[in-house]
Amino acid sequence: MPVLLKTTSPQDIENPYRVIPAEIYDIVQESPLIRTLKLRPDEPIVFKTGQFIELSIPGVGEGPFTPSSSHFETERMDVTIMKTGFVTNTIHQAKTGDRVGLRGPFGSHYPLDTFEGKNILILGGGCGLAPLRSLFLTLVHEIDRYNSITFFAGAKSPKDCIYKQAVDEWKQYPKVTFVRAVDEVPAGQEWHEDVGVVTVLLNKLDIDPADNPAVVCGPPVMMKFGARDLLEYGFREDRLYLSMEKKMYCGFGQCRHCVMGKYYACKDGPVFTYEQIKNEEDIWE
Repeated sequence: MPVLLKTTSPQDIENPYRVIPAEIYDIVQESPLIRTLKLRPDEPIVFKTGQFIELSIPGVGEGPFTPSSSHFETERMDVTIMKTGFVTNTIHQAKTGDRVGLRGPFGSHYPLDTFEGKNILILGGGCGLAPLRSLFLTLVHEIDRYNSITFFAGAKSPKDCIYKQAVDEWKQYPKVTFVRAVDEVPAGQEWHEDVGVVTVLLNKLDIDPADNPAVVCGPPVMMKFGARDLLEYGFREDRLYLSMEKKMYCGFGQCRHCVMGKYYACKDGPVFTYEQIKNEEDIWE
């Protein structure tokens, strides 16, 4: 029987509909379609890395996003957002000083207590790097608890890479191996790192998969083949963690837009083990 990960239920939150106002104090344009909002909530928001929040624009709507900052930062929060529709298009027009609303946190989180003393693999691409950045920054905050961190990050092209400003710093952290790859290098773009889909970086992996955790997040097709390759490499189904970012509109299992077989991505996830969901239909949709 798969073990369910710890979650925050509506009963754990005094009022899951309560909105905490927050000010946008800085904006980083990560790529043509992705930006990071740096938020200062009116009151601290405590979350566990992997959980998500609902971010709203007054009079426009709200959407689910996983914070991309360390969970040790409670008075500030980074949220990395891809422009994909009406709400996110509006968010991309926001300016420094604008106000947004935050609800949550909701859902499951990465079980860091089981990561202690382990060699941790993080594999992701595109805007899926947002929750992985939160995990990575949380891990390096207490790096002595872990044996090593290998972070493989992918993007379509050099201009689509996000968190460019942090890469040199991340590569200098002790016990950390950080490697990037892009699918292609169009004419006129400069790149001196690996080329190919991010899973090709698994050829560089030097981890005994027997009891070590692997964490994957990214576009569905990348997660599908990333999970397959990691299982073939030898990672265990119950040690392979997937961040299943779905349409978690309400945040706590009322709207049913994020149903995955017998699970709700919002209240049972978004962090699942592969063992939990492998038999559910259309998990990669």
